[in-house]
Amino acid sequence: MENAGYVAINRQAGLLRELETVAQNIANVSTNGYRREGVVFAEYIFDTGDQEGSISVANASGRQTDLSQGALQQTNGTFDFAIEGSGFFLVNTPDGDRLTRAGTFTPSAQGILVAPDGATLMDAGGAPVFVPAGVADISLGADGTLSADGAPLAQIGLWLPGDPNQMTRSEGVRFTTGGQPVPVDGGRILQGFREQSNVDAVTELARMIEVQRAYELGSTFLDREDERVRATIRTIGQ
Repeated sequence: MENAGYVAINRQAGLLRELETVAQNIANVSTNGYRREGVVFAEYIFDTGDQEGSISVANASGRQTDLSQGALQQTNGTFDFAIEGSGFFLVNTPDGDRLTRAGTFTPSAQGILVAPDGATLMDAGGAPVFVPAGVADISLGADGTLSADGAPLAQIGLWLPGDPNQMTRSEGVRFTTGGQPVPVDGGRILQGFREQSNVDAVTELARMIEVQRAYELGSTFLDREDERVRATIRTIGQ
C-alpha cells in the first residue's frame, strides 16, 4: 500500500477512537460525577528514507479529561455530597485509592460511609469516615467537617492527584490518584446535593455527527484508492 493509504488508515483509526469516546460521553450524560473525556490528536512525521521525503501521520492515543464543574442537583439526602470548586473525594476500593466527584454515600453496617458499590469514603487524614449508630442530626460544613448532634465526627478531605499527568480513568466516574494524592484547599462540600455529569449532550451529538462524516469521507477515499491501485495493476498486466 502507498503512503496515502497508510495515512488514511491511521486517521480512520483515530476517528473511530474518538467516535467511541463521544459515544461514552453521551451514554454518561446522566451519570452523577462523570467527567467528559476527549481524544487528543498529535502529528508524527516520518522520514521515508527515499526521494519522496517524509509523511505526516495523525496519532490519537492521548486522552484528555474535562474537569470543569458540573451542575448541582439538590436531593436533600443526608449523605449526598457535592463538590463546588476544585478537588475530588478519595475512596478506597479493592484496587486501591481512587479519586471521584460522585458523592453519593450511605453508612455500612459498621457505620462507615461507603459508595453504592462499597468503596470507602476517606477523611482528610486518609482514614475511613465513621458515623455512629443512633445519631439524629447529621450535618456537613462547607469545609468538610461532618458532625452528629452537634459533635464533630470527621473532616471529609478534598484531594488532587499527585501528578495530574498520571491521573487516568480507572472505571466509570473514578480516576487513579496519579501517585500519592495531595490535599487541596479552596473547594466547598455541599450536603444534600449531587454534582451532575459535565457532558453537554447537544455538543456531543454535534461532534458525533462531525466525526461520522469525517470517517465516511475517509472510507470513500480508501475505496477510491483501492480502485486506483487495482486499475493500475490491470493496466500493467495487459
